[in-house]
Amino acid sequence: MYYIPIAIAIIIFFTGIFTVKQQTAAIVERFGKFLSIRNSGLHFKIPIFDRIAGRINLKIQQLDVLVETKTKDDVFVRLKISVQFQVLKEKVYDAFYKLENPHDQITSYVFDVVRAEVPKMKLDDVFERKDDVAIAVKQELNEAMINYGYDIIKTLVTDIDPDMQVKEAMNRINAAEREKVAAEYEAEAERIKIVAKARAEAESKRLQGQGIADQRREIARGLEESVDVLNNVGINSQEASALIVVTQHYDTLQSLGEETNSNLILLPNSPQTGSDMLNNMIASFTASNQIGEEMKKQNAKKGIVNKKPKE
Repeated sequence: MYYIPIAIAIIIFFTGIFTVKQQTAAIVERFGKFLSIRNSGLHFKIPIFDRIAGRINLKIQQLDVLVETKTKDDVFVRLKISVQFQVLKEKVYDAFYKLENPHDQITSYVFDVVRAEVPKMKLDDVFERKDDVAIAVKQELNEAMINYGYDIIKTLVTDIDPDMQVKEAMNRINAAEREKVAAEYEAEAERIKIVAKARAEAESKRLQGQGIADQRREIARGLEESVDVLNNVGINSQEASALIVVTQHYDTLQSLGEETNSNLILLPNSPQTGSDMLNNMIASFTASNQIGEEMKKQNAKKGIVNKKPKE
């Protein structure tokens, strides 16, 4: 019968042995009063008298808080704040006994800070200055939670979600802005094309005018040489000019006969036209000379002398 007490003693002894995992702290109480904090390893407590009141996780933890608030320009927006925190090893007592629910406490502070900071900003500023919101949350939480044994490692604004209608409006604004820029580029390209085309046409006209001027200059030079040649064989200037005109007339008719698609017609073009044209031109030149001589004689009788203008 003496084995029974020994067996009970052994069972009680082993119930007093417990282990604590790495990065964990165990709170041991005796008769409901705090006794000690046990860190990772093998430990012993007095059975029946002592008990493990709880265990505290010493790892870095993350709490995601979704906050809905209003911006300065009256836009409702939802922000997701990720808070990374850790229980300080030297303040396990405060973390275990001072806070009933640390997650709720952290969430309340996050709501308070975000709803104080975001209403000061416009929606665009919330996106641009989300790091300022995260820093403000971290500072406020550190000041409040350090007394409870919690260290705030990092706070992040991981998501900004405006109302669906606001997002659609923002997308339309962005699309319209991009279309405006595209239209400006297209207009600039069209302007460059028009300017380049105008410059090309101006250069073409300039070269064309220069070519026409050179052509007429050469024609005049050729006519002058033709008149000199005819003068050398005893044909005066009037007859030579008439002969050249008649020659060009027949050259033109010949060119028209060779060109099947020409729309140019010279009238009259009968065979006797050449001789008539020659006779008319000679008669015209002769009459003009006679009129000139008569006017000189009349002016001489009246005592009118033509003076050259002074240069």
